[in-house]
Amino acid sequence: MRILFVCTGNTCRSPMAEAIARAVAAERGLTDVHFASAGVSAADGSSASDGALLVAMERGLDLSGHRSRLLTPELVADADLVLAMGAGHAARAEALGGAGKTHLLTRYASGDREARSVSDPFGGDLAVYRETFDELEREIRRALDRLPHRTPDAP
Repeated sequence: MRILFVCTGNTCRSPMAEAIARAVAAERGLTDVHFASAGVSAADGSSASDGALLVAMERGLDLSGHRSRLLTPELVADADLVLAMGAGHAARAEALGGAGKTHLLTRYASGDREARSVSDPFGGDLAVYRETFDELEREIRRALDRLPHRTPDAP
């Protein structure tokens, strides 16, 4: 399964989400789930924001190799599930061919009980980035719980 996280610039929320999801999947032994990220207004090749880099590092994750990329029809087509940080991101992914497989992260994670945007830390201090990271981790853990039942690959 291929999951694509989408935000605005692909420098804060979606790269953190991608790294968190990889870590949670590894912790759970889900070797058949792959993650990527993109932004609806991304400039290709930008690094993760300083706040995202620092908070990820505090939590044991490395975003130093991340490079932003623009959301394209090809990225959407390649994904089995598109998880968006906000309604505008979801609408753009749907317009690029993601209808039926695009969801707000919070809505997917809650089983359609919640529908809110994940807060954007861009321009905020480290405390704001930490809050967003924690929010993303909670929502991603819940989202991965909702994936079709998967048996971890045997070692």
